[in-house]
Amino acid sequence: MITARTFAGRRYAVLGLARSGAATVEALLASGAEVLAWDQAQEVRERWAGRVTLRDPLATDLAGFAGVIVSPGVPLNTHPIKPHADSFGVPVIGDIELFAQARPELPPHKLVGITGTNGKSTTTALVHHVLKTAGRPATMGGNIGLPILAQEPLPGGGVYVLELSSYQIDLTRSLDCDIAVLLNITPDHLDRYGSFAAYAAAKARLFALQSPEHAAVIGIGNTAAAAIAHDLAARGEQLDKIAPGGCMDQTRWPALQGPHNAQNILAARAVCQRLGIETAAIERGLESFTGLPHRMEHVARRGGVQFINDSKATNQASTAPALAAYPPVNGRPRVHWIVGGQAKEPGLAELADWTSHVAVAYTIGEAGPAFAELLKPCVPVEPCGTLQAAVQAAAARARAGDVVILSPACASFDQFRDFEERGEMFKRFVAEIAGILDSGPRDTHAG
Repeated sequence: MITARTFAGRRYAVLGLARSGAATVEALLASGAEVLAWDQAQEVRERWAGRVTLRDPLATDLAGFAGVIVSPGVPLNTHPIKPHADSFGVPVIGDIELFAQARPELPPHKLVGITGTNGKSTTTALVHHVLKTAGRPATMGGNIGLPILAQEPLPGGGVYVLELSSYQIDLTRSLDCDIAVLLNITPDHLDRYGSFAAYAAAKARLFALQSPEHAAVIGIGNTAAAAIAHDLAARGEQLDKIAPGGCMDQTRWPALQGPHNAQNILAARAVCQRLGIETAAIERGLESFTGLPHRMEHVARRGGVQFINDSKATNQASTAPALAAYPPVNGRPRVHWIVGGQAKEPGLAELADWTSHVAVAYTIGEAGPAFAELLKPCVPVEPCGTLQAAVQAAAARARAGDVVILSPACASFDQFRDFEERGEMFKRFVAEIAGILDSGPRDTHAG
């Protein structure tokens, strides 16, 4: 784990003892800090009996504490912990801020911070993969993978690659990224921020925290992100602008299809170039990247048919680029689209431009009948009800060169525990029906 002498002898309060909270407590204790901790669940608290002081920070005099560490999910705009800590002059921070404070004691390294409304997980994983492929010591954390404080320190010359949500940026004061990346900003989390401008400002803080000599990589495909790039350029900051829009041949990178991944590729290239990775090594990393589970995950190829698990696409804005990734070939649409679940929005506003890519739509779940009615005027529809029936029907109809994709544009809670379970079941059903397809070896099983 990552520890620091700077924490020794100080008092900290930790609110929430899930993964990041537990890792935070362990790192602080190993560093010689005194820890007061609390979780709403009694069974969780009992695991820490005898190791920490178990008391609710809200019922505690916090005078003299060095910080209150909260999970990014704690809403600072409504939770009483923020005004309570403020009354004692104690900062409310997250585990990312503790990592930032520990950095001076780590072997010399570089830090990449990646944020954006969409694409940050894939870009973080892609940068990490390219670095590892090139032989550079690297680890990833933040909003992806293991909590950063639970990981072992990298040797000298290593690179920490952090996916950062706006909530995590809110909870840091001194995170000075050597390279800070902003992919895009679209309306999100407005219940927490109150306005789109406030949400965009939260993202922009990542650059305000940087030293002037450090670099920024910003996607300028939307107005809010482009405005941040303009401000940085006006200040003379080191800046790479990425603007996908021209033709990019993505056929060499099976796990990186679609215009959204074109931007992720450009961002990863820019970051790795700034880190001194040679072009040939970057290309090898792009070609061998298998993607993240449930995000345009290439599950298998049978009889010339690709099976793609995009279960993470829980709204129309997420599904649109998935459909866009597979245009018709010689005028023939080739996407066999499994759609439906628990709808988050009515209509087809985000998807209408891409229905021409769809050969057949297979509707499932609670929203299946509504999608069937909406899609019938523009594409063939096969109502299936269940995911298993949809996979079987799509596999039976798909031809060589086609794509069977689960990109449901809906939440999963009508039929599954979460999108991960839905994606795992898709992969299971694909394996079960493989025998009805033309014989041939599976290309890939990413997981």
